[in-house]
Amino acid sequence: MAGEASEIVLSKHDLREVAAFAAACAEMVLEIFEADQPGDSRPREAISAACEFARGGERGQSLRDTASAALKAAKGADTAAAREAAWAAMSAAGSAYLHPLAKATQVKHILGAGAYAARAAELVAEDDRSVGAQHLEQTVHRATPVVVDVLKRFPAAPSGGGRVGQLIRMLDTGLRSLTFAE
Repeated sequence: MAGEASEIVLSKHDLREVAAFAAACAEMVLEIFEADQPGDSRPREAISAACEFARGGERGQSLRDTASAALKAAKGADTAAAREAAWAAMSAAGSAYLHPLAKATQVKHILGAGAYAARAAELVAEDDRSVGAQHLEQTVHRATPVVVDVLKRFPAAPSGGGRVGQLIRMLDTGLRSLTFAE
């Protein structure tokens, strides 16, 4: 059928690497959320669930539940920066559910946590875009060869999505330009 995306082969190891990368991205800005909402552990639990999956845990209901809880935590945040940090945590837990479809929209499962984290960092710095760019540069260096290989199996990130969409495309470009020695 026209318009259907072809399937991409993704191993559990691939998904674990993506989840570890996303969790590391979200963890970089977790303190932003926790400073805003010190009694709310839901984003931390989402990141922990992603880390547990990355270390060999099951891809089960816990990931879905903690991602959903982090999303709810974002809605209760008092600042935009804290909201973005919680969304980074939600994206980390959700990254394990990257779909094996050759669709540009799937790139957000790989890069969403990094982009939300960069946006949170920008907002803490009074919307300083150079802070977001610097944050993305660090994120690019955090990526493993497996994460980059998985990303390259998908089409480039789609247009749209506001500032977070821009950050996803910047991160996408940065990661696709990486080469690793064999």
